[in-house]
Amino acid sequence: MSSYDSLLTTLPKPSPWLLANDSATMAPFTYLISIPGRAWILRFVEALNFWMQLPPDALNSISKTLNMVVNAWLLIDDIEDGTHLRRGKPVAHSIFGIPRTFNAGSQAFFLAQQEILSLDESPDAIQTMLKAFTDEMVAIHRGQGLEILWRETFRCPTEDEYVLMVADKTSSFFRMMAKLMQTCAGAQNADVDFTPLANAIGIFIQIRDDYVNLTSPAYSARKGFAEDLSEGKFSFPILHGIHANPKDTRILEALKQRPTEPSEKIPIIDYLKAETHSLAYTQNVLEILEKQTRDEIARLGGNSMLEKIIDALHEDMVMVDE
Repeated sequence: MSSYDSLLTTLPKPSPWLLANDSATMAPFTYLISIPGRAWILRFVEALNFWMQLPPDALNSISKTLNMVVNAWLLIDDIEDGTHLRRGKPVAHSIFGIPRTFNAGSQAFFLAQQEILSLDESPDAIQTMLKAFTDEMVAIHRGQGLEILWRETFRCPTEDEYVLMVADKTSSFFRMMAKLMQTCAGAQNADVDFTPLANAIGIFIQIRDDYVNLTSPAYSARKGFAEDLSEGKFSFPILHGIHANPKDTRILEALKQRPTEPSEKIPIIDYLKAETHSLAYTQNVLEILEKQTRDEIARLGGNSMLEKIIDALHEDMVMVDE
């Protein structure tokens, strides 16, 4: 008798999954998290817990969930942007290939969802967290999709369009964090609206990232020199420079060429600095966003841990300016 004759009755339920398989399929993810980084997302979780006061098990699970989501997103983001360096090391897909890396990122998203399901919370709380997780995952993909659409169709967004995109692409991580933690916190802070703070942090961090991408030697060492130009990205300073002088097409032409050499990028950065004053404009916007973020922290009662993170982000920008 063929072993296939009774296949459907003999297959184990659920099918076995060997740890060795996990080790192999998740190798790109494991590689990425093994590279030392600043772990901003975990620092923000710890800081937000100053208000939430979660039990250790819940805090650990939510930290694990968010860390998986962020690093999974970086795997896929690096593929979509054609990035070469991440945290100063070769990107995962340059080592493991695009198919394996993309699949590992996708698997990590669902492992993060499983982590939520494993929490020792009521069914209603789990349902609330799964909805928050799903809503913000959709927002992340919508924001990223819009940014890719602009790049691939070569349409420069307005500042307002860009900020709305960032509120989806980047602020969503912080909204997810606040919603998951707030649900586990129960009655404590149940009526507090953390969304304005989450939005402010995300927009501040993204535009700051856009700024240091073009100006910071330390950032260049981690991710490459002015990689936003190589990726053809309409980042905040770049879109400002384009709109500041629509008749001058040098930025658009550079983005079309996807420059890779410093000699090709430096003239564009000099133009953004000296002619359209886009870098100074971006600094001014960042000062406004930083103040709004600090005001939100104060409105919520103050948080020294969160303020220290904002201080560190501010210090990085000051060092660039000097």
